[in-house]
Amino acid sequence: MTYFSPGLDLSTLLPTLHQSCPEPLASRPPSAIILTLGHTHTTQTMVLLFFMILGTGLGLSELSHGVRLVGGPNRCEGRVELWKNGQWGTLCDDYWTNKIMAIVCRELECGPAVAGPDVPLPAGKIYSPKPQKDQPIWNLKCQGTEETLVECEEDMSIECSDHDEDAGAICEEILNFDDFHLVGGPSPCTGRVEVKYAGKWDTVCNAGWTFQDAKVLCRELGCGRPFLTTGSCSKDQQGTGDIWPGQVECQGSEASLSNCPVVRMETNNCSHKDDTWVHCEERFALRLVDGKHNCSGRLEVLHKGIWGSVCNDGWGEKEDQVVCQEMNCGKAVFQKPRDRVRFGHGKGHIWLDDVRCKGKETSLEQCKHRFWGYHDCTHREDVSVICSEK
Repeated sequence: MTYFSPGLDLSTLLPTLHQSCPEPLASRPPSAIILTLGHTHTTQTMVLLFFMILGTGLGLSELSHGVRLVGGPNRCEGRVELWKNGQWGTLCDDYWTNKIMAIVCRELECGPAVAGPDVPLPAGKIYSPKPQKDQPIWNLKCQGTEETLVECEEDMSIECSDHDEDAGAICEEILNFDDFHLVGGPSPCTGRVEVKYAGKWDTVCNAGWTFQDAKVLCRELGCGRPFLTTGSCSKDQQGTGDIWPGQVECQGSEASLSNCPVVRMETNNCSHKDDTWVHCEERFALRLVDGKHNCSGRLEVLHKGIWGSVCNDGWGEKEDQVVCQEMNCGKAVFQKPRDRVRFGHGKGHIWLDDVRCKGKETSLEQCKHRFWGYHDCTHREDVSVICSEK
């Protein structure tokens, strides 16, 4: 596996189009080029725009990094290679120090370099695949204060002719992700779990994924409670690319998935057959229908994408008030039981029965009720609500 760091100066590519191009990163969008080139001249920018149109077949539209680690077990370990003079080259270990390794770690957005008095500097020759024999070897002298390796001075007086002297780097791997989403499903509340990690979207293995993890994910997405939480994806739902090497350990009460502890998977034998698939209840919604305005009428709630009515068993003023507050319709107007049928009878599903609110809930969804779709009612018992509109 090969990983890259941000900030490659693509102007070095302009005179070398006839050469073979480095391997592209399939997950990098074409727009990634422009993001690193705010300082380029107009001519270069126009050429780059041309690349963005035609460069996909050449692999240039996705190349936006100047340092990579090759052959390591994760994105933060491997043989160090630098994009310089239009080609990838290894780094000679003559001047290689912990300070220089720390530059690589920062540039790759990894954790601190694994270094110390009793920790030997890693050798690049231990990582496979081996570099090409004709691949150049750069001999860099750095102060240790540089932001990127390309800022370091090259020592032309000493030639390293053997890849046995290639430098390696080991940095702590940061497993925290930047974002997450559900993809490939029929709605925003159902799909394959993916996390944005190291600038790309990775799938999540269902080994170690729990109901508590799914509760936090569904809640953060604004969806209802989870139904299916650890299912594997069918063949046409499986992801591609990398599988995130971490796993979350949620308690279920966290406000965000990013608040959950993240640990490395002890054994990662996952394939895309093990991609996690989560099915949450659809986002909760309610409405009042067949009334004179939006703040009065027969109550309906949305479940599984279908509108259905609510049975009036146990329904009272506290439940009315929660509905009016959630709909921003002011205070509930008291109704006698016989008046609640004035808006007619509904059709189709009766979704909720035996609803019990305390009156302080911000959503009817937070009130206690039977399981969705379980009831002993007919549509003659459909709930209606009238609010003050203020």
